[in-house]
Amino acid sequence: MSVTDPEPTVPTRDQVRQAPKVLLHDHLDGGLRPATVLELAREVHHELPADDPESLGRWFAEAADSGSLVRYLETFDHTVAVMQTGPALTRVARECVEDLVEDGVVYAEVRYAPEQHVAQGLTLDEVVAAVQEGFDQATEAAGGRIVVRQLLTAMRHRARSMEIAELSVAWRDRGVAGFDIAGAEAGYPPTRHLDAFEYLQRESSHFTIHAGEAFGLPSIWQAIQWCGADRLGHGVRIVDDITVADDGTVTLGRLAAYVRDMRIPLEMCPASNVQTGAATSIAEHPIGLLTDLRFRVTVNTDNRLMSQTSMTAEMTSLVEAFGYTLTDLRWFTINAMKSAFLPFDERLAIIDEVIKPGYAALAGRSA
Repeated sequence: MSVTDPEPTVPTRDQVRQAPKVLLHDHLDGGLRPATVLELAREVHHELPADDPESLGRWFAEAADSGSLVRYLETFDHTVAVMQTGPALTRVARECVEDLVEDGVVYAEVRYAPEQHVAQGLTLDEVVAAVQEGFDQATEAAGGRIVVRQLLTAMRHRARSMEIAELSVAWRDRGVAGFDIAGAEAGYPPTRHLDAFEYLQRESSHFTIHAGEAFGLPSIWQAIQWCGADRLGHGVRIVDDITVADDGTVTLGRLAAYVRDMRIPLEMCPASNVQTGAATSIAEHPIGLLTDLRFRVTVNTDNRLMSQTSMTAEMTSLVEAFGYTLTDLRWFTINAMKSAFLPFDERLAIIDEVIKPGYAALAGRSA
């Protein structure tokens, strides 16, 4: 990938941290600080499996590191339990953005399922408002160093997707950039929510769909060809439609070719995929092949608490596994910004005024 760079620079971890980064796939309820989980749990008398931040953080990582998506999702019982009041949601949202700023993220879309935060009486509207308040507080404090938008997620095993789709449209000029569905894929195809996706299309609204993570090509095919997804959450199993011969010749099946040729963004989350068994290791993650084949690949964190990760950690692991240079990381970052659910002029401004100059400065040359 670095052939266009006359002096390719393999970055240090510190350079990766300094580089401007764009995050499209990050779950609010998967990124809490362990200390915050403890404090909020005490307030609502929720019992946790550990009683100090270090032990709790380790528990989340170990519980998620099981090779099973279903087991991985169980860790969210604890984070969601402490995110049931307005102040708690605002705090978690504010700290999320603070942590992203510290990690060098300049644009982020953070997703969560409002329907999971109404157990103590909040309305769906109040949930979104509380999260937005936290985002606003943190972005204002950051002095323009980051732009953050919400993605509202519906749970694929429940029946509130139309309600959440309508909520996302109602809030789209007030901080919500789009819609998503998430949860265990097997047995819950995206076509179950076709009415919501058709509604969003009629409203000219953006949406992404978790597909091709724990389940294969049929999930991706439905997400794109039936539901009309703008992006694929994970999409890692698209490699099942790619054949690499012994002599290195690559043949793309029709679905893989369509995803590549239509520039459908793949929200890839390497560390998470290894935890859930969607990939055996970072070095063997399909992101290497998909990047070589010039799919619209983006790099993401998924759940920073459960995977003990950050954008710096994700990108550094790719540098170590594939020898990626600053040029490659810039390519991933521009891919992500091009794919953001933000107006075109705003995307272009961040690319031209933030991302390109940021990487040029790290490489020691003008943009």
